[in-house]
Parts: sequence; structure tokens; C-alpha cells
Amino acid sequence: MLLGVTLAAASATPGFRTHAADTRPSLEGERIETPDGELRIRPLQHATFAMGWKGRILYVDPVGGSNRFASLPRPDLILITDIHGDHLHVETVRSVCTPTTQLVAPPAVAAQLPEDLRARTTVLTNGQSAAVLEFHIEAVPAYNLTPERLKFHPRGRGNGYVVSSGSTRVYISGDTEDVPEMRNLRDITVAFVCMNLPYTMTVDQAADAVRAFRPRIVYPYHYRGSDLERFRQRVGTDLGIEVRIRNWYGD
Repeated sequence: MLLGVTLAAASATPGFRTHAADTRPSLEGERIETPDGELRIRPLQHATFAMGWKGRILYVDPVGGSNRFASLPRPDLILITDIHGDHLHVETVRSVCTPTTQLVAPPAVAAQLPEDLRARTTVLTNGQSAAVLEFHIEAVPAYNLTPERLKFHPRGRGNGYVVSSGSTRVYISGDTEDVPEMRNLRDITVAFVCMNLPYTMTVDQAADAVRAFRPRIVYPYHYRGSDLERFRQRVGTDLGIEVRIRNWYGD
């Protein structure tokens, strides 16, 4: 378990700047102080969110059109987890990119990108990793286990990700059930864990997996229709895991 992570609300804090010479708007969001710098979290919609870290802006699964991101700084790095429309929307990706934005995606996503976007994409298959900008990025398998759900997310197509800098590790589940590769994660500072039926997993599966890999902080996301209070109760307080329930469906 990582030590020394402290938490503070972002609402009364100065904006997080992306680069010293950057004049873009700051990323407003929750602040998490880590041994490896301040991490900002901005939930946006369902599976889509932004992070500010190490002087960079990261988008996860940007969909929904350019207006959703109009008030945000544009990304240095985009992580895409799967081919479904709530994770991949090529027009949105193109609209938020700058000339230097880099992407990370599984092969099935890269195959759907136009040539110019594909050329700036680091393609990772399940289990692969790469250094991108200031981060070490690991592709964690994301797939269904339950027989009646296998058709939604076959093994090998989608990625979850662990984004690391120093001792700080951020896990993004993508669309998955509580697969062994998730349950075997270790030393996760912040986790974003999906839960919704019939596509991913139940609240109980998600909570049991979280108790297995013990992140310092967990955000349920991609949770439409799920009982988040049950998730909080099932995770419990005995392992020191903080459950942060936020509104991912406000817009």
C-alpha cells in the first residue's frame, strides 16, 4: 500500500497549470496530493474524464462532441479503451487534439482511426507497456467472464490502463468484469472502476475486486443504473480504501 497520499478539495485551490509557458485554461477538478506531484481529476460523462498530472493534461475516452471539452485545456495525451461509442468517437478525438497530442489505444481502436491520428498513436495489446511523455503506461486486459456477457467485450480487444509516475499508479478499468488481471493489481493509488449491467459487472463484483487489489482511492464510473451506496458498503472501511462517489451524469 502506498503511503503519504493526502487529499484536499479542489474548489478553493488555484488552477492546475499544464506547462510553465502555457496560457491555456487550467483544469479545475479534485486535487490529490501524491509523492509524485498533484493529480487533478475532472469527471465528465459516463466513461469520460480528464486528469491533470506532471504538467500534462490527459483525457480518457473523449466522446460527446467538442462542446463537452470547450472549457477544458486541450490534451497532451488521450487514452482510449475500446471500440464502443461510449469510448471511441473519432470526430470528438479529432476535435480536441492539438498538433502534438499523443494517443494510446488497443489495436482494435487504432484500426478505426484515420491515418493521421493513427500515426500519433502508441498501440498496446493486453499486457504491453510503453513510456509516453512523462508516464509509464501498462495495458491491462479488460473483458467479460460471465457466459451471457462474453459477446460484449471479448478478451484481447479492450484495454484498461495503469498510468504511473514514480510510486504513484492510476488504474482505469475500461469495460471489464472482475478479471484476474484486475484483482492481481498492486500499489494502486487511484482507481476508476466500472459497473453496469449487462455490459460490464455487478456492484458486488466491482466491490469484491476493489477489496482484492486495495487502491488508496476508488472512483466508481461507467456506473449508469448501479447502486453506488451498496458499492460503498461492500467495499467497507476496514481496508482503508476511500470510495469517492461523484456525479458522472450531470450534463
